[in-house]
Amino acid sequence: MLFASTYPAVRRNLYTHSGHAFEQFLNQARQGASRPATQYQQDETAFYLSLDIPGIAREQLKLSIEASVVRIESHEDAPRKYRASYELPQEIDASLSSAKLENGVLSLKLAKVVPINRATEITIQ
Repeated sequence: MLFASTYPAVRRNLYTHSGHAFEQFLNQARQGASRPATQYQQDETAFYLSLDIPGIAREQLKLSIEASVVRIESHEDAPRKYRASYELPQEIDASLSSAKLENGVLSLKLAKVVPINRATEITIQ
């Protein structure tokens, strides 16, 4: 009897720390799974983003562009929740940009705004 009463206390002490380690492992795995794989490239005319967003249809995604910030968000009725924003080093021309979702991969071509030279020459008298 004495052995039976002390054994569970020892057992709990031995496995208490590893239980927390397992919880931390699960939390890290869940956080890692919620971050999609992202690829980024650019050339002189556009930025190219490729994001893994499995399980979400294109009708369930909302994409908005404001100056140099791109926001991607899933609608409330989507089976998975997704929300991300990316700030790019240059403003984006939304009218020349495009987005495509195929096999769970969202591909964005974000056209750069062409800087306009607004300098005016005046004659010297």
